[in-house]
Amino acid sequence: MYAERPSRMAGAVVWTNTPSGPDAGRVLPDGCMDLLWHEGRLVIAGPDTRAYVTEGEPSAWAGVRFYPGTAPALLGVPAHEMRDRRVELADVWPAAEVRRVTAQVNAADDPASGLEQVALERAAGTDPPDPLLRQVVTALDAGRPVATTADELGVGARQLHRRCLTAFGYGPKTLARVLRLQRALALARSGVPLAETAARSGFADQAHLARDVKELAGMPPTDLLGRPG
Repeated sequence: MYAERPSRMAGAVVWTNTPSGPDAGRVLPDGCMDLLWHEGRLVIAGPDTRAYVTEGEPSAWAGVRFYPGTAPALLGVPAHEMRDRRVELADVWPAAEVRRVTAQVNAADDPASGLEQVALERAAGTDPPDPLLRQVVTALDAGRPVATTADELGVGARQLHRRCLTAFGYGPKTLARVLRLQRALALARSGVPLAETAARSGFADQAHLARDVKELAGMPPTDLLGRPG
């Protein structure tokens, strides 16, 4: 069963997931990075450009999902180096620090709360994220074109692309597609018909929505949602 709650860290989400069966799980692109706990180990989940499918026997996971663009400064690694990857924290942080925070999480009342505390402590010792990044997310999530977003923020297209690679793991066009996918899925899951979902999310039509969902999520929208279009 999956459950989540808002974190004490601005924009972040704390979550737990204990699958009830051995069926493959599907994690969809969302523009975020996560710090994960699994079987006593800490792992960084990089930003995805396609569905990440987990298989095997069910086991418990916990995580902190950071607001888009904020994790690289906290975790000390550029997002593009983590793109479409799951990497042991021990491969990124010094071994002594990993042993300390892993013991801290494992000793907590629950792993999710332990992860949140680690994230809060890192945030306290790290400069706040670039405010431009939140403005980028807000603009693209509102459906504004990339060129318009760059102009309104007073940065060139190349500079915006470089900053997005470091912060989000991919360029602004890919980020815009991922955010549009999440807008569409939220509407569709609330019961909005797919044709209306496509129009309200910024797709050209329902066929465009279906192509993007198939490419990013790995299956047609009707299969993903478990209902007819």
